[in-house]
Amino acid sequence: MSKIEPNLAAPMAPSRIDFAAVLARQSERDARIAALRPANKERLFDGLSAAGITHVTVCFDGYGDSGQVESIAAYAGDAEVTFPKTQIAYAALTWDDPEVEMRALSLEDVVEQLAYDLLSDTHGGWENNDGAYGEFCFDASVRTIHLEFNERFTSSELTTHDL
Repeated sequence: MSKIEPNLAAPMAPSRIDFAAVLARQSERDARIAALRPANKERLFDGLSAAGITHVTVCFDGYGDSGQVESIAAYAGDAEVTFPKTQIAYAALTWDDPEVEMRALSLEDVVEQLAYDLLSDTHGGWENNDGAYGEFCFDASVRTIHLEFNERFTSSELTTHDL
């Protein structure tokens, strides 16, 4: 009879990552980003109003781990208009710097950035698996952002028969 030596690798050492601390840092970062949003929205709505834009629509679509803004359209009343080249200040945090960074972005770029941020906040992972699609309406006259969100999913239904 021959003796067979086990060839399994030794178990991995326990993780040294403090996951509670990681989650606490992420929660703090999320709170700092959320605190920047009201001023960013105010500057955006001020810029849209100054440009005579009454509302903006943003259509998005995503699935299979990929999602994007499909279109952004600005309106003055019922007439579609082009975004002016106006730039406004946008406050943001970057991953590698805890300080707030003020960026000069076009009105259209701020609309797009806010749409992605709000999608992430309200429906994180919206682009995964079967994905989702929908539309934002940035209403400059009442200074609100409305989101219509359509989530896709695969369903199955089991039926059994004993015949």
